[in-house]
Amino acid sequence: MTLNKRALNAYRSVGASSAVSYADRIQLVQMLFDGLLAALADAEGHMQRRDISGKGESISRATKIIIGLQGSLDFDQGGELARNLNDLYDYCTRRLLKASLRNDITVLHEVRDLLSEVNSAWEMLPNILKAEPVAMAS
Repeated sequence: MTLNKRALNAYRSVGASSAVSYADRIQLVQMLFDGLLAALADAEGHMQRRDISGKGESISRATKIIIGLQGSLDFDQGGELARNLNDLYDYCTRRLLKASLRNDITVLHEVRDLLSEVNSAWEMLPNILKAEPVAMAS
């Protein structure tokens, strides 16, 4: 299964909109990160309001998105980067469990900050790819 199909399936599994059908794989990952960061922000708000049910739903949604991102990794083509992201995603899911169990906003912020860095790299990727010269076939 290609990265595009894995990302598409991952996004569909967390309740994506119909726009996914038209997105390329970079946009799919960016959409996943948008949903992930929104879920983390929601979880923080629920923690602050002591809304246990809402917190649980938001952290569950964030965890599902992380698992979807993790499932879309291509270890054959991604090599060490894919393995590092896999480890990061695993770490983040464990930290989210801790944040939920202890109502710890600090841990939630740690996860948000880590994943925001990865998101920033995905946001820069289209510009990097546009700047690279395309090899001409002879």
